[in-house]
Order: sequence, then structure tokens, then C-alpha cells
Amino acid sequence: MEDFMLTEQERATLQFKVTTKLREVIMKGDFELGERLVQEEWARKLGVSRMPIREALRQLEVEGLVKLEPRKGAIVTPISSEDIEEIYQLRALLEGEAVEQSLPYLDEKEKEQIINLYKEMDKLGKTEKDREAYQNLNTDFHKMIQQGCPWRRLHNFIDTLWRGIPLHTPSLLDDNIDKSHEEHQMMVGYIEKNDKKNLRYTMEKHILRTKDLLIDIIPNK
Repeated sequence: MEDFMLTEQERATLQFKVTTKLREVIMKGDFELGERLVQEEWARKLGVSRMPIREALRQLEVEGLVKLEPRKGAIVTPISSEDIEEIYQLRALLEGEAVEQSLPYLDEKEKEQIINLYKEMDKLGKTEKDREAYQNLNTDFHKMIQQGCPWRRLHNFIDTLWRGIPLHTPSLLDDNIDKSHEEHQMMVGYIEKNDKKNLRYTMEKHILRTKDLLIDIIPNK
């Protein structure tokens, strides 16, 4: 009998696609606040089993986009433009401070790792698999630049803000990747020059520009 089992990589890619699609429709206002997201209906629409839908909903609950309630299932809690404003303004302030604090403490090996992450992103194309890889590399890039910051509480605040939408922004703003990559290139240049002031400015600008793009995709209701 022919084996139709998906490989681990195929399952991961499918999960990424399903979660990305559900996140996108919630963010773009296809659901009202408090509306129920029916697993069976979305499994049929996306042509998948209920399993990847269930896994996607668990992830979206972590991001604050749904609430899983006993006997009711997934209740949609869309993120608002005010939420985005708050999260990204705070990110700009805190991550700008973190990278400025971090740069003097980064050794040459760590700087080389940051440059290599940028180069890995530069190799990626526009396929679904590449988008998923870019999302993961983008997260690593941001965390690596900040890792030299000696302020433990600052790291904790930033980690809290990253739980949710920031991790998955590349999947929501596919057309933004080229511009983001240009800004990453600028950051790499400032790291090589040990220019912490311009590194901070570029990081802040990078985050605030992303904020404006996210607010544009959220319908005003």
C-alpha cells in the first residue's frame, strides 16, 4: 500500500500555512469580536483535517487572537489598532535602548553570527517555505542584536511584548520584507562600525514603520 504519510517538514509547512491564513483573516476583520471560529468549517475551506486547525488555534490563543472556551470552542478576540500602537511604541522604546546597550558588549564572534543571519535572510526567495524561514531568522536576528544588553528586566519586558503578533509580522506583511531587509542591512553596517546611536535610531524606525503598516491592515470599526 502506498504511504501517504506527510514528512515532519511537510507537516510543519502545512501548520505554518494554516496558522498564517487564520491569523490573516482575523487581523483583517473577517470576524467580529466574540464570533466563534468553527473548526470544521475552516478545515473544509482550507482543505485540511481538523488537526492543523486545532494546532493553529492553540498558537493564536497564545497571540491573543482567540480564546478557547469549554463547550464553545474558539472565540475570536481581534487585535485592535490601539493594541498595535501600544505594543509597537513600547517595542521601539525598549528595543532601541536594548540594542544601544548591547552593542559595546558584543564580541566579534557574536557580530559575525548576526551578519550570517542577515546573509541567510538575503538568500531566501518568496516561497511559503522561504517566508517561514525568514520569519524564524528575523526573530533570531532581533534577539541576537539585543543579547549583549546587561539589563535583565529590559530583556523580560521585550520578551513579553514579542509573545504574539511581533513573532509573525513577516507572514502578515509579505510585501514589507524587502524594505525590512534593507533596514537589517543598515543595522549590520552600524554594528560593523560600532555606531550604537544610529543602530538605535534604525531599530526604532524599523519597528515604528512596521507598526504603521500593521495598523493599515486592521479595519476601523
